[in-house]
Amino acid sequence: MSTTEPATTGGASAAPDSNAPNYLSHRQILVILGGLMAGMFLAALDQSIVGTALPQIVSEFNSLDKLSWVVTAYLLTSTASTPLWGKISDLYGRRPLFIAAIVTFLAGSVLAALSQNIEQLIGFRAVQGLGAGGLMSLAFATIGDVIPPRERGKYMGYFGAVFGLSSVAGPLLGGLLTDGPGWRWIFWINLPIGLAALGIVGAVLKLPHVKRSHKIDYLGAAIVTGAVTALLLAVSWSGPTNGWGNGTTLALLIGAVVLAVAFVLVELRVSEPIIPMDLFKGRIFSGYAGFAFLLGFAMFGALIFLPLYLQAVKDLSPTRSGLALLPMIVGIFCASIPSGQLMSKTGRYKIYPIISAILVSGAMVLLSTIGLNTPYWHLAIYMFIMGSGLGLSMQITVTAAQNSVPRQHMGTATSTMTFFRSMGGAVGTAVYGAVLTSRLKVHLGDIVPATMQNMVEPLTKAANSVQALHGLKDPMKGWALSGLVNAMDDVFLVSLPFLAIALVLAIITPEQRLAGRNDGPKTEADANAELEAAAASMG
Repeated sequence: MSTTEPATTGGASAAPDSNAPNYLSHRQILVILGGLMAGMFLAALDQSIVGTALPQIVSEFNSLDKLSWVVTAYLLTSTASTPLWGKISDLYGRRPLFIAAIVTFLAGSVLAALSQNIEQLIGFRAVQGLGAGGLMSLAFATIGDVIPPRERGKYMGYFGAVFGLSSVAGPLLGGLLTDGPGWRWIFWINLPIGLAALGIVGAVLKLPHVKRSHKIDYLGAAIVTGAVTALLLAVSWSGPTNGWGNGTTLALLIGAVVLAVAFVLVELRVSEPIIPMDLFKGRIFSGYAGFAFLLGFAMFGALIFLPLYLQAVKDLSPTRSGLALLPMIVGIFCASIPSGQLMSKTGRYKIYPIISAILVSGAMVLLSTIGLNTPYWHLAIYMFIMGSGLGLSMQITVTAAQNSVPRQHMGTATSTMTFFRSMGGAVGTAVYGAVLTSRLKVHLGDIVPATMQNMVEPLTKAANSVQALHGLKDPMKGWALSGLVNAMDDVFLVSLPFLAIALVLAIITPEQRLAGRNDGPKTEADANAELEAAAASMG
């Protein structure tokens, strides 16, 4: 890994350092922050807004068998492309790549809105996901370019709030648009937001970029794309559809492992790797990458199954269920913004991921107690705790990881952290879905009277649709809802071992000083020295 020379901080003149930080003033930061947040909001919103429109899409295109691909196509391309955007932006600069990501996303949105069949919609959702992979990672990387680590917490908290807002606003906005002008408007609404982001970024985000000799790792890019594709197809499609012991599922999983090993071997040998393996030698980067994966694993379980509980059990419409999730948003705001301010003030951050893992674990335990008659105010408290836990670490871990690597790898490090969180969410969603299906059958077998056990399979199938559940007659409706709630309780408990590992990682990952505005660029030697000092301070 190459190193950079320290910047001259004294009054003597010196040759300008090509890697010296080009941090912006507070006023400049506020101007570009709107564009970056709008771009991130677009990408995060589209992960959740489509769900409430799927019933109408199915009705129009008569394609229930291909429904899951509308979601999987977006998830696949956004996750697979994330490390590529980060690496290419390190070589060619953030601004042109961020603009390209916005344009790609908007093009996919327009085409998706104009889709005439399910195949077109799936393909254009993949185009959207390709742009979204860049929007998510490059927004954070750009913040790393223009704001010193010591001050970054003041602004990163707002990004955490935007991410949480999009996760809850998606189902709400999707319900309103679907019930109103129609499902195509969930894509048309991206245009004004995206064009505003494009205008701001194009006009004010002017970062100097020093060209250097480079060699694109095409082989590594192809292999990591193949590995992610195989894994996501296994966990998001073949496993839930064909079964986890099915030959196709096993072949995809084995292929993902083989390709992942091949990717590591290739990255160790090329001169310009997509993801430099040296990054993982640092305990801070590797520790928080694992933490991001595990927190994403747990977070997406709550975000997916809470709306299901509200719509199936509490009989709320998609719009009302979106509103009912507001306590989680409040929790994210109440935690992410103050924690970011405190991190900037003190330069310390280690305590926040620790508290985050504890709060999210506590929320999962509380959510595992919900039943058919749980009062909403109980659920609101549980969601607030969950949101507070997520808000304490969602972006602080990114700042810590950025601060621990040499400056020339800022984009790669940021996109890799986003990549691990997305993979955690994808794998967690699949695992939770498998647990829900298997435990639902078990609970229904215990609930349904022995003389009517032939109803277990039909009731299990009915639980796949909120409309089918509500169409059941008593006592079968009561049996199905009870089984569903009991299975959800098991899903929340399944997250606890993973959160326990996240807590251990948060405790053992060392902390290092956050660089300030007047500090020179971090070199590899600086990073290694700080890591050794942090490790020594922990005994």
